[in-house]
Amino acid sequence: MTNFVFDLINQFSYMAIGFLIAIENVFPPIPSEVILSFAGFATHHSQMTVVGTVIASTIGAVLGALILYGIGWFLNEERLERILDHKAFKMLGFKRGDVQKAINWFDKYGTGAIFYGRCIPVVRSLISIPAGTAKVKMSKFLIYTTLGSLVWNPTLVALGSYMGEKWHVIVTIFEEYSLIIAGLILIAMIFFSFRWYKQKIKN
Repeated sequence: MTNFVFDLINQFSYMAIGFLIAIENVFPPIPSEVILSFAGFATHHSQMTVVGTVIASTIGAVLGALILYGIGWFLNEERLERILDHKAFKMLGFKRGDVQKAINWFDKYGTGAIFYGRCIPVVRSLISIPAGTAKVKMSKFLIYTTLGSLVWNPTLVALGSYMGEKWHVIVTIFEEYSLIIAGLILIAMIFFSFRWYKQKIKN
C-alpha cells in the first residue's frame, strides 16, 4: 500500500496528494504523516513545490472533512456507533473508541475543537463527525478546518522537505511520540493565539 502511495505521488504529483489526503481523512489506512512527509521529500526531485504541496493537501483535507461532516449531519451518535461496529468498517481501520474520543473532544472544547482537533492524530479527521452531528454552520466548519489543516499540513511537508531522504524518520517520531507532539503543537497554538489577541487589544 505504501509503495502504491509513493508511485501515485511520483506520477500525478499535486492531484495525487489532494486525492490521498481526502481519502486518508475518510479511510485511515495510510496516515497523513506518511503522505505529507514523503510529499515534502518529493519536492526535491520533481516540479512540485512546498507551497503547492501544502495547497493541494489542504484542499484534499477539506474535501475529506466535508464527507465526514455530511455523515455526522445525517447520523446520530447511536446509529454511527452501530455502523462502526460492522466488520467492513473495522477492516478499514475505524475504531468505535476513536470516534468517541473525537466526540468527547467536541463536547469539551465546542466548535474550537474543529481547529485544534486538526492537529491531533486520530482526532484530526474524525472531529468532523460530531461537528456535523451538532449541525455546526458549514461556513464556520470550513474556516476552522482550513485553518487547522494549514497548521498540520505545512509542518509535515516542511519537515519532509528538510529531512530529504531521511523523511521516514519523521513518521517514526510521530508514531512514537504523537501525544507529546500534539500537546506541544496545541500549547504553541494557544500561545500564539494569546499573543495575537493581546496585540489586537493593544492596537
